Amino acid sequence: MLNQNEIEQIERYISGKADKNDIVFVETLFSHGQENFNLRNHLEKDWESDLQKTSPSEADLNRLLDHVHHIIRNKENQERKLFVHRFIHIFSKVAAILLLPLIIAGGLILSYFGKSSIAIAERPVSSIIHAPMGARVSFNLPDGTVGWLNSGSSLTYSLPFNNNNRKVALAGEAWFDVMPNEKSPFEISAGNSKVKVLGTSFNVSAYRGAGYIEVVLQQGKVEFCPGNTSQKVMMLPSQKLVYNDGKIDITITDPSKYKAWTDGKLVFRGDDMAEVAGRIERWYNIKVSLTDKDLEKYSFRATFEDDSLEEVLRLLSMTSPIGYKITPRVMKSDGTFEKVIVTLYKRANKNIKN
Repeated sequence: MLNQNEIEQIERYISGKADKNDIVFVETLFSHGQENFNLRNHLEKDWESDLQKTSPSEADLNRLLDHVHHIIRNKENQERKLFVHRFIHIFSKVAAILLLPLIIAGGLILSYFGKSSIAIAERPVSSIIHAPMGARVSFNLPDGTVGWLNSGSSLTYSLPFNNNNRKVALAGEAWFDVMPNEKSPFEISAGNSKVKVLGTSFNVSAYRGAGYIEVVLQQGKVEFCPGNTSQKVMMLPSQKLVYNDGKIDITITDPSKYKAWTDGKLVFRGDDMAEVAGRIERWYNIKVSLTDKDLEKYSFRATFEDDSLEEVLRLLSMTSPIGYKITPRVMKSDGTFEKVIVTLYKRANKNIKN
């Protein structure tokens, strides 16, 4: 049976006036209230006294127990919620401390790569078109300009290639058919010199080591700007400009002769032997050696198409007092081969044909 003190503890608990000891006692007592015989017996007698000997039903007793259990469960739920709230509060602080550096680092990384991507996107990208020795390569630029690169030549330009940037750098020989654009000149850098056009067809020869720049205009207009000067020279169709040793020489010529190489033809129209030797070198990817300075004054006229080197040299020897000797390739110590060497020399007792 419950004593008077225990009964008072229960009453204080139900009325909300319980202290810490009351709470511990009642919650322990009612944890298994329905199976506690002494508790049920006391509640029955209490009901009998309050209801003037009216017998309480099992349901009434259960409702009483449920009421107490309800109070206990509410308290447990509140304590559980308080615990969860405290846990989340503490965890959020810890997480913030741990994650803040990661968030900052992530932001810095994203910012860095974002800026890097922008920088990369804005950074010009160079593109190079190259024609190997003994070969010719056609090209088509983004603005619609088309053309050809001759043997041993290269054309460099930067992307994006648009109306604000139509600039190329040439090393070697190229034929251009420039897409017209009055608002955006097409500019070619050849050594220290520049060629500017709006829309035209022309040939430019500017091989490294040649010592000169040659421009031949077929149609349109070309502005030639010699290197390291403010001078500007306007060219007209069928003109050939040669810039050598700071001097400019303009003559009238047949532009088709200088375009023939784009069709696979090697054409000479009264060219001196120094020029003939240089063009044969590039065309056949060989080395030509002139043993006599007097050979340079001879001129040569011919058109070759798909002819072998031997056929060209044979015709050369038939129309001039020039002999030739072909030295085959020789393997070097590193396993590569020397170029074929053609030696041109002057023959005696031969009429000169110009």
